[in-house]
Amino acid sequence: MSLSLDEVKRIALLARIAVSEGEAAAARDQLNGIFAMIEAMQKVDTAGVEPMAHAQDVMLRLREDEVTEPDRHALFQSVAPQVQDGLYLVPKVIE
Repeated sequence: MSLSLDEVKRIALLARIAVSEGEAAAARDQLNGIFAMIEAMQKVDTAGVEPMAHAQDVMLRLREDEVTEPDRHALFQSVAPQVQDGLYLVPKVIE
């Protein structure tokens, strides 16, 4: 697939991007280069290749899921203007 200069200008118009003739030609060449690379990559035979999450064989370090912060719920509510049953009370905004 390759784009013409008119197609690049139309895309720029739809995106509300002002481009000059030179910029449109440069964008066309760059986009056509990208499309050529995509076409080359699609021709590669990937049958039998397992999908990977990462290019290198990297494992994440795991840690125990444990609480490390102290419970400061009572401290935070002690400075709140209004609290009831462990909940913060705020003025009604939407009627």
